[in-house]
Amino acid sequence: MTAEELSSVNERYEALEASIRTYNPNADFDKIRRAFAYARDKHIHQHRKDGSPYITHPLAVAQVVSDMHLDSESIMAALLHDCIEDTDATHEEIAKLFSPAVAELVEGVTKLTRVQYVSKEEEQMENLRKMLLAMSQDVRVMIIKLCDRLHNMRTGDAWPEQKRRDKALETMEVYAPIAHRLGISNIKEELEDRSLQYLDPVGYNMIRSLLNKHGDDFLNDICATIQEHLEQNGIHGATIRHRVKSIYGIYRKMYMQNKDFEEIYDIYAVRIILENVSECYNALGLIHDMYHPLPNRFKDYISTPKPNGYQSLHTTVIGHEGIPF
Repeated sequence: MTAEELSSVNERYEALEASIRTYNPNADFDKIRRAFAYARDKHIHQHRKDGSPYITHPLAVAQVVSDMHLDSESIMAALLHDCIEDTDATHEEIAKLFSPAVAELVEGVTKLTRVQYVSKEEEQMENLRKMLLAMSQDVRVMIIKLCDRLHNMRTGDAWPEQKRRDKALETMEVYAPIAHRLGISNIKEELEDRSLQYLDPVGYNMIRSLLNKHGDDFLNDICATIQEHLEQNGIHGATIRHRVKSIYGIYRKMYMQNKDFEEIYDIYAVRIILENVSECYNALGLIHDMYHPLPNRFKDYISTPKPNGYQSLHTTVIGHEGIPF
C-alpha cells in the first residue's frame, strides 16, 4: 500500500468512527480502532479487482453496518469479516484479541461466504435461503453478510461480465429475499436495483432516466405545500415523509403487469403520520381539496384493517405538474 493509499484508508476509518459517534457515543472505539488496524495489516498486500487496497472493502461494509446503527461487535466483525477467509488470521486469534462473540460473527460470515449457489429452481432457492438463515444463529451474521454483498454489488463493474450476471442473479434470488424477510427494505431495494443494472442494463437505464426527470425536488415541493396547508387548517405536528419507488419495483410492474411508466400511479409517494383517526380523515379531505383524486384509487384500511393490523388511508392524486402520486 502506498503512502497516499494509506492516508486515504485512514481518512475513511476516521469517517467511519465519526459516523458511529452520531448514534453510539459509548461504543468501544479502542477495540474498533484495533480491529481496523488488524484488518488493514492482514490485507496489506491484497488489492481488489479495481486496483484499490483490499481494506477499503471491509471499511465500506463496516460503514453500511454503521448506517444501520448496529453495535460495536458488529462493526468489528464487519472490519474483520474477510480475515479468516483470505488471510492467515484464525478464529482463536480474533477471539483472544477482540472477543469470542466477535470471532463467532466473523466465523459465521465466513461460513455463509463458502455456501455455493447452484440452482435456479424455486424450491432449492427456498431451501438455500432457509439454510442461510439457520446457519446464522445470530441474526447479525446475516446482516453483515447482506452489507458485504451490497458493497460488492456497488463495486461490481470491475468483475467480468459473466460474473456480474451470475452475482446479480444470486443476489436477486437469494440475498434480496432474505433482506425482505428481515425487514431491511432499503438494503433489499438497493440489492434488487443493483442486480437489475447488470441483468437488464437497458431496462434499468430507461427507468432511471424517466425518474430523473422529476426526482426529489418534485416530492420536496409537495411535502412543503402539504405541511403548510395542514397547519393552516389546524392540523399541527404531522410527520411527512416521501419515497420514490425502486427501479426494480417499477420494472416489475412494467414487465410483469405490462404497464407503461405513465400507468404506474405509486412511483412517487407521500406518507402523512398523524396523532389520531379523525385527523387522518380531515387530512384526506384537505389533500382532495388541494389535488385532483383519481377515481377507484382510494382504499380505507382504517375502517377495514389489513389482516396484519395495518391501518392507513391510501389515495392517488394528480399534482399540479400532472404527475400522479
